[in-house]
Amino acid sequence: MKEEECKILLDRMKSCPIDNTFKIIGKKFTVHILRNMTRLGQTRFNEFLDSIEGINPKTLSARLREMEKNGIIERRIYPGTPVKIEYSITQKGKALKPVLEAMAAYSMQYYAKEVFKDGKAHTISEAYVKAPEILKN
Repeated sequence: MKEEECKILLDRMKSCPIDNTFKIIGKKFTVHILRNMTRLGQTRFNEFLDSIEGINPKTLSARLREMEKNGIIERRIYPGTPVKIEYSITQKGKALKPVLEAMAAYSMQYYAKEVFKDGKAHTISEAYVKAPEILKN
């Protein structure tokens, strides 16, 4: 891009769109919660707490509130004893799925040694589609 084109582009924007997305999903554990909602279908606080390594209740509560405030998830309260609370991903949240998949694909291809026990590159479909078959055995 030419210098003049860059200047015109920067003059039209308040902030970098990549940086803005990172501000929304870049806090520790936010992508883990999104991953668990989109890939594992998790909806309950304790499911997240039990499956996200290193997260504590205070941080999980903070991330869920931030995600709700940003319109990425919705919180539903079901009356009863005890009160039941479930979280669901919104359309805005679902729109982040390709972003997460692109991040996963990048690591699976270029950092396979850090991601996979066999150290070999795999595609998203190889890694995630075969997982349910493995879990059944």
